[in-house]
Amino acid sequence: MTASEGRPDHPTGSVLCSAAEKRLQSVGIEGAAGDVRALFLHALTTALGWPVPRHALRDHLAAPVPQAVVDAFARMVAAREARQPVSQITGRRAFWKHDFRVTPDTLDPRPETELLVELALTEGFRSVLDLGTGTGAILISVLAERPGVAGLGVDLSPVALDVARQNAQMIGVQADFVLSDWFAVISGDFDLILSNPPYIAESEMPELAPEVREWEPRMALTDEGDGLAAYRAICAAAPAHLRPQGRLMVEIGPSQGNAVAELMRRAGLAGVTVCRDLDGRDRVVWGRKAGLQST
Repeated sequence: MTASEGRPDHPTGSVLCSAAEKRLQSVGIEGAAGDVRALFLHALTTALGWPVPRHALRDHLAAPVPQAVVDAFARMVAAREARQPVSQITGRRAFWKHDFRVTPDTLDPRPETELLVELALTEGFRSVLDLGTGTGAILISVLAERPGVAGLGVDLSPVALDVARQNAQMIGVQADFVLSDWFAVISGDFDLILSNPPYIAESEMPELAPEVREWEPRMALTDEGDGLAAYRAICAAAPAHLRPQGRLMVEIGPSQGNAVAELMRRAGLAGVTVCRDLDGRDRVVWGRKAGLQST
């Protein structure tokens, strides 16, 4: 630190954060206080060159802030004011039990998707396929809980696949990732097939928050139709890639439970079930392939 850094006439972290919070509130950002704290902590880590633990935040809020931190924080607040998601600014998002790298080329893993991981882990399986893997958060979270299970993630975005590979390496999980339009290049069968596909109807896109509509990859959000195109493709092809008693599990939008459940039944899957999230909304639909399970 130079003599000019952290001098008494520099603003304290508290003053900086208070001003930033007002800026974000003025453009209608909810939860501005939490966003500001996350960005300030990231600015400290970025500018100082070492990890600043969360428990040290109070001391930094009370102290004059080095100019390098002031500058880094200002850039981050400006990005958030433009409605860029905090996770893209910091480059990471907590999901299940790990932090995942995220970029504007990947869908931001969301807490409600953790239900898909939770339900996937209720039974045994030796192989799992994740369709539309994005950051790899779903597949990697499942594999981290089940060492020795074979995992394959597919996506239509080469850039997203690079992010998924990096996340797998960072978290220490062995998985394969391939470029594919759903099952197009997939051979073989699996005990478990998972997917959080694009399910927002084109007509619903204007209603999304700017953080989602303007900053996340459109191809991961909508099918440019009624929001059910991915489920039609996945449900029709999944039985041919499931082992007997294997399960297909997909995340859905809150109003899609009945429609997706019917698609699974038409595809011949049994025991089709619609599961609700913590807010009581339909969130996951799953079904099982009939037949005798191999030993």
